[in-house]
Parts: sequence; C-alpha cells; structure tokens
Amino acid sequence: MILGVGSDLCNIERISRSIERFGDRFLDRIFTPVERAKSDRRAMTRAATYAKRFAAKEACAKALGTGFRQGVFFRDMGVVNLPSGAPTLALTGGALARLEAITPIGHKASIHLTLTDDHPWAQAFVLITASGA
Repeated sequence: MILGVGSDLCNIERISRSIERFGDRFLDRIFTPVERAKSDRRAMTRAATYAKRFAAKEACAKALGTGFRQGVFFRDMGVVNLPSGAPTLALTGGALARLEAITPIGHKASIHLTLTDDHPWAQAFVLITASGA
C-alpha cells in the first residue's frame, strides 16, 4: 500500500550560493555526515550532489505528510545507498517517529527514492510503501 508520495525540484545554483555564503553552517544544519562525505568527494558535481539530497529531503517531508513541522528536521532524513547502489533515505528523530505513526500495525515501511539532475535543476521523487510483515 502507498503511505505517501512526494516530489521536489531544486535549483542547483541556489544551493551553490548557499554553500558559498554560509559554508559549514548551512551544510551542518541540512546534511548528515554521510551526505557531506559523498558530496565533498565529487568536486565537479559537488553542488548538484548536495542539491539532489536537498530535494530528496523536501520530497520525503512531503511524503511523510508533515513538511518540516511536527518535529521533522532536515537532518532526520539522510540519503544513503542500498548494497545494490540504489538510493534510499535513512530516517531518524522526528521523521522516523512520523514514519512509524503512518505505518499500519503489522506492516513494514519501505522508502523508494529516485534522484536526477540536469543543470540547473535537481529533482527527487519519494514513494513510501508498506507491506505485510
């Protein structure tokens, strides 16, 4: 069953300007250490990598049905890769609590994520599903 759907379109140049203007203060507030390590390894596409992750967080907050309210914060959602290489989101804090609240008893939630970019845009789609345990 589908628990939530979210999408977001993010301007890569806007993220690049935020990084230039606010530096670590911006990066530490929004991104997890895993996301920062991956993005910072990609010198040629650093801003695009950050922008895709920003879009993923926005899309996830929409799929959770809260936006960034009710205790859901940017760093509660981190883009990680499955062993296959496919991206997904690891949730903690308020985002995890919200996911648990919308998941029916006896079901297991899964987060499906797709990311893309074509300068100057980065885009993410999130689908949250639940299946019987």
